[in-house]
Amino acid sequence: MIADFKNFVRKNPTLLKYVRDGSMTWQKFYEMYDLYGEKEEVWANYISLPKGENVVPQALGVTDILTWLKTADLSKVEEGINSVQRVIGVLQELGPNKVADSKTTSYKPRPLYKHFED
Repeated sequence: MIADFKNFVRKNPTLLKYVRDGSMTWQKFYEMYDLYGEKEEVWANYISLPKGENVVPQALGVTDILTWLKTADLSKVEEGINSVQRVIGVLQELGPNKVADSKTTSYKPRPLYKHFED
């Protein structure tokens, strides 16, 4: 039944608009689908869009990001950043230290008056 509902949503992407603006939830849509199926009378208010209106997935806007920041658990975010920093530190310790090696070798130019093995 859930697979049928998913196919129905794929056929009618306008339902996404109502979930995004908060007027409906996927749970409510699923309950309607479970009770009535794909009868056009039930879905008439949700499936038809005025002419010229497109349903295109939008990129995250500033308001979406701010909303996420308000609801995000900052301690979890900080823990994630700290773990990434620890991994980077371990990788740097294990990797070859080419920068330090290049500084230790010194270049001594040949004297100008000296020719090949003179």
